[in-house]
Amino acid sequence: MSSLVSFVSAGPGDPELLTLKAVARLRAADVVLYDDLAAGAILDHARPGASLVAVGKRAGRPSARQEHVSRLLVDYAATAARVVRLKSGDAGIFGRLEEEIEALHRAGIRYEIIPGVTSACVAAATAGIPLTRRHTSRRVQFITGADVSGQLPADLNWVALADPDSTTVVYMGKRTFPALVAKLVEHGMSADTPALLAESLGHDDQRLARTTIAKLADQLAQGVGSATAVILFGALAGDGW
Repeated sequence: MSSLVSFVSAGPGDPELLTLKAVARLRAADVVLYDDLAAGAILDHARPGASLVAVGKRAGRPSARQEHVSRLLVDYAATAARVVRLKSGDAGIFGRLEEEIEALHRAGIRYEIIPGVTSACVAAATAGIPLTRRHTSRRVQFITGADVSGQLPADLNWVALADPDSTTVVYMGKRTFPALVAKLVEHGMSADTPALLAESLGHDDQRLARTTIAKLADQLAQGVGSATAVILFGALAGDGW
């Protein structure tokens, strides 16, 4: 029987947000290669005796190179029938999924993708707000706040991002948010546009902070801390009860 690699999306860290299919794949896996943010209680679903291999990458910390992760994935798939690549959030959103798929393609290894809950949806749900609204906020856009060098991407669509009738979610953007806000204001967005900072989602120390883009930029310019986060901004980010 040929090997099958299952890209399993772990969500932001709360094991109760795993899909049934994700749990089934973890329980059947011979090997689980997991991200840092997909560890903890989620790994309790792995079957006893399965090999658990940490391959996580964290900004500002020593991490496995992507080429090494892809090579490990191919090597384990060559010796095990059922391999799970456990990725945080949804595997297809800023998770470098394509590079790992390409490595499997080159090696002739079958794969499947198990979607999951992305942190944008968890942040909105935790805050008690929707991501969209009829007649206004009819568009949602996800962006990364950091390019491969860790800087604010230079090729972002500033007109779209400054649209007051959209909801924007920034992944990996705490360090570059002050620069992002400067560009948004330059392109016509109000400095008082609501913003929501959601940190450590799915964990016991999760924290939400409602503010404005200008105030959040000032806060993050003083220091970003080590907690992972997403930032939402737009009219809906100021809602909630």
